[in-house]
Amino acid sequence: MRCPYCRADQDRVIDSRTAEDGAATRRRRECEACGQRFTTWERAEPVGFTLIKRSGEEVPYDRNKISGGLRKACVNRPVTDEDIERVVDEIEEIARGQGTGPVSTQAIGLAVLDRLRELNEVAYLRFASVYLDFQEVSDFERELGNLLRKATPPKRVLS
Repeated sequence: MRCPYCRADQDRVIDSRTAEDGAATRRRRECEACGQRFTTWERAEPVGFTLIKRSGEEVPYDRNKISGGLRKACVNRPVTDEDIERVVDEIEEIARGQGTGPVSTQAIGLAVLDRLRELNEVAYLRFASVYLDFQEVSDFERELGNLLRKATPPKRVLS
C-alpha cells in the first residue's frame, strides 16, 4: 500500500478490524519511511450480473442507473441518500439471489416500484409514470386509485 503522505510503498499494519457487519476490513497502517499513520479499507468486489432488456438485448448491470432513476424520482421529497442506497442494495441482493443467469430489467423495475411505494408515494408515482409509460391523465388516476386503496385499511364490520 502506498503512503498517502510520502508515496513510499513500505508500511506495516498496526491494527485490523472487521467493519460493516463483516463486509469490510479496516486496517490502520504506519508508513516505515515517514512514520505517518493512515487507514485503509478492504472490501470484496461485488460480482456483477447481466440484465435482459425487453428487446432481448443483454447488458451489464449498472448500479448507477438504478440509483440515478431513484434520485430523479425523489427530487424534493424527504428521502435521504441512505434510503436510496438501501433500496439499491436490497434490489441487488434480490437479483443476485435469483441465481447465475441474467435478470430481466422488468423484474428490477418492479422491485424498484415496490420499494418506492413503501418509501414515498409521490416518488413512486413519478417513477411509475416513466417506467409504466403513462400516456394520459387517466393512467395517473388509475395508479393513484390503486395507491389509495392499498393505503386505506379495510373497514371492519362489527358483529
